[in-house]
Amino acid sequence: MITTSPEPTVAPTRSQRWAHSLSERLDRWPGGVRRVLTVITTVLCSLLALFIIMAPFDLYSQCLFAAGCFVTALILRKIPGRLTVLMLIGLSLTASLRYMYWRLTATLGFEGWVDMLFGYGLVAAELYALIVLVFGYLQTAWPLRRKPVLLSGPPSEWPVVDVFIPSYNESLDIVKVTIFAAQAIDWPKDKLRVHVLDDGRRDDFRDFCEQIDVNYIVRDNNRHAKAGNLNEALKVTSGEFVTIFDADHVPTRSFLQVSIGWFLKDPKLAMLQTPHFFFSPDPFEKNLNTFRSVPNEGELFYGLVQDGNDLWNATFFCGSCAVIRREPLLEVGGVAVETVTEDAHTALKLNRAGYNTAYLAIPQAAGLATESLSRHISQRIRWARGMAQIFRTDNPLLGKGLKLGQRLCYLNAMLHFFYGLPRLAFLTAPLAFLFFDAQIFHASALMITAYVLPHILHASLTNSCIQGQFRHSFWNEVYETVLAWYIMGPVLMALVNPKFGGFNVTDKGGIIDKKFFEWKLARPYIILLSLNVAGMIFGLVKLSEGAEGATTTILINLAWTVYNIIITSASVAVASETRQVRSEPRVAAALPMRLTRADGTVIDGVTQDFSQKGLGFRLPEGANVPQGERVHISLFRNQQLSVFPAVIAFSRGTLLGAQFEALTLRQQSELVRLTFSRADTWASTWGNGQVDTPLVALRDVSGIGLRGIRELFKATVMELQRLLSRRRVAPPSLENVLDK
Repeated sequence: MITTSPEPTVAPTRSQRWAHSLSERLDRWPGGVRRVLTVITTVLCSLLALFIIMAPFDLYSQCLFAAGCFVTALILRKIPGRLTVLMLIGLSLTASLRYMYWRLTATLGFEGWVDMLFGYGLVAAELYALIVLVFGYLQTAWPLRRKPVLLSGPPSEWPVVDVFIPSYNESLDIVKVTIFAAQAIDWPKDKLRVHVLDDGRRDDFRDFCEQIDVNYIVRDNNRHAKAGNLNEALKVTSGEFVTIFDADHVPTRSFLQVSIGWFLKDPKLAMLQTPHFFFSPDPFEKNLNTFRSVPNEGELFYGLVQDGNDLWNATFFCGSCAVIRREPLLEVGGVAVETVTEDAHTALKLNRAGYNTAYLAIPQAAGLATESLSRHISQRIRWARGMAQIFRTDNPLLGKGLKLGQRLCYLNAMLHFFYGLPRLAFLTAPLAFLFFDAQIFHASALMITAYVLPHILHASLTNSCIQGQFRHSFWNEVYETVLAWYIMGPVLMALVNPKFGGFNVTDKGGIIDKKFFEWKLARPYIILLSLNVAGMIFGLVKLSEGAEGATTTILINLAWTVYNIIITSASVAVASETRQVRSEPRVAAALPMRLTRADGTVIDGVTQDFSQKGLGFRLPEGANVPQGERVHISLFRNQQLSVFPAVIAFSRGTLLGAQFEALTLRQQSELVRLTFSRADTWASTWGNGQVDTPLVALRDVSGIGLRGIRELFKATVMELQRLLSRRRVAPPSLENVLDK
């Protein structure tokens, strides 16, 4: 069972009391009067916004206006609160829309075909970025921040829940942790039914499920991959609710008690999603050594975007760590099979049918992230292709059943994956001038600076304020640059032919036994880096020659090129794969433990980390347990002890590591219950990282860029040495033999 403590009472501020009083007065007015006032206010605000956006300024006036807006933003960002965020968004949109209006009306006087090609290409990329920026503000300006609804009534009245664990090619060592954790969920045992859906049809899985009394479900085909697997299981189960966990996502004991309450409160609620939290680093975190110090690629989505979607009743189903009401799911035809992102498409269908979806931003499960860059890219390609398929076949702007906010949230999620071509345009745009003297802006350099700089600075400042807890500045450019080349083709192909491409399973687990450089995957980044370095050299040469009247333009393009070098070199650093010698990552956790030696000596300590095969822990000063000694380790749940046989694998002063020995199935289950199934293990690190500071983030990304250049240089030297060594030992060719 779970308990909650009352939240502290905070006295309302003067502005909050005034706003509440004004709201009460307006509520007393007739509905017709309120609607008329709303229309009048909207029209007046729109006219004022249009006037501000379209007002023609000379250079001095534009600089003065931009400086005033930015100083206001710097002051506002020091004031906490949602009203501040809305004001920052207003200032950012003012700067961005002024820039785009000026861009479209004053800078497109292209003459030659080279100017037109690069110029209109850049404008298209900028329009895309502006649309995504506006929709992003819409999604994230006011997260709902839903709280759990605690269950009422006796457990005998709680609903029956089917837990689905679909698997295809994952090893039993990975999946068994999820199965044990699912069995350990705090829910009446006669109302909790755990099912393993094995599309691999493996005998060891069948035997394991029989041993621990878990239902084992297979089918005679693999049609529609994971979606088909889930739909087949729906036919042979009957619980009122269905909970889905990917094979490597380990649920906490409190999962259902935290989640089900909202379904009982809202009869129209069809799906509730919880975050995907990972206890292992993804390739960015592993290769760049940023695990738990810089938010990873997915934290923005699960930490903020999904919470914002919840406000608009547009929460996406993410395929795992979610609860779905069976009746609405069957009503829409089960899990969607038309696209390879069956999860998001299913949520769209549920919303179209008039059902609600919800998001609870409390980590209640944790899984394995992709280990290698190649697997990570493969996974993102599938996501991008699937969202493009939905955009093409079930466009949220069209059809019935969705409100405007829902349409825009779904649309932005799909548009996000079209960033490949615009990102490449931004990374090469300054080269058009530096290499070919293409005039992609027909305006003076100072006017360009006066309009572009406020647009960039306001967007960066506002996004840092909104996203700073879950995304650090400039990292988004690194993520997109790494993936841009690879997702661009599949996305464009899916627009032309939505049925192109199939479902690919993301492999999890395994080791990387030595450090290596991913030459094949890094090739696009290396080309982009080389082009930008060459562009910088060209620009410096032009600058040294003293091109008349073009000094400022050259400096602007050089600054842009230097920034692109930072981003592309950081992307190159991601391609340097570091070693991963453990097949199972360790989870950091400080838990009380007790060590019992062979002579009966008992020593209390604290764990440092754990896995299902071992434990790291610290003992008090003076304790000396040699390596190789067999011991018993006790872990606590409330006042109960669970004892596990182990052998000391290493001993360095007070820090020791132990490897468990021949645990029975019951002991393995109990170990999972005491470690992976603890909700506090994941919640303690959720959203508690360092908050973003743009200048610090730029420094960090620049440092990683320098590391990327070093890694590329070292990999190049090693590759040359390898080639030279191969030539020296190569056997003589047939022609040489005949000549002799």
